[in-house]
Amino acid sequence: MKLDLLVFAVHPDDAELSCGGILLAEKMKGKKTGVVDLTQGELGTRGNAETRKAEASAAAKILQLDIRDNLQLADGFFKNDEEHQRKVIAAIRKYQPEIIFCNAPEDRHPDHGRSAKLVADAAFLSGLRKIITTDNGTIQEAWRPKYVFNFIQDKYLQPDFVIDISGVMEKKLEAIKAYGTQFHNPDLNEPQTYISSPDFLESVIYRSKMFGKMIGVNYAEGFISKKMIGFNSFDPFIKENT
Repeated sequence: MKLDLLVFAVHPDDAELSCGGILLAEKMKGKKTGVVDLTQGELGTRGNAETRKAEASAAAKILQLDIRDNLQLADGFFKNDEEHQRKVIAAIRKYQPEIIFCNAPEDRHPDHGRSAKLVADAAFLSGLRKIITTDNGTIQEAWRPKYVFNFIQDKYLQPDFVIDISGVMEKKLEAIKAYGTQFHNPDLNEPQTYISSPDFLESVIYRSKMFGKMIGVNYAEGFISKKMIGFNSFDPFIKENT
């Protein structure tokens, strides 16, 4: 299935936390959307690979994703090498997205920055025809997305642009809370972690409010782009204020 937007997230719940709003907002506009989780999040203190899989499936329904896949790379130990790049290339060619979103280029968790570089490198290599990959025995066509954007995670990074998600913020939080083992849940007999405190989800909301304030809306998500973004008309800006 060809997608418009595809998120590569190193851990299940990264997509929901950082770009769940844009996935929901674009889905409402008729776009085809998907998430490919690189790992199963099996090294997480709370829950396990099976619970994370079930939670990711529940969150995918809330986000109304067209596909959700998992490459089952080794949590914490995957590398940005040929073996792993080929797996990401095969996924890019399978879904042929116009736009890719991936993890923050640097962050508290070392997997985030490493996966961002892995996906960015694979996105470029995916356009080279002499790199051969297959899907169910069929040779895949080369494909390079038009844009690769990084979402912003725990560490504050200055966004290159922000997108209004005010109309879907409540649904985004519902998708995050589908990960019952990971976030605040007083009924769960699990060790407390950095992200399971009530303050963590509040910080997600505050970050969205801060990005929203930058453009005069209630909530927004911020993204980083290495590629210059251009437009060919001031009409959208003029119409918005008339």
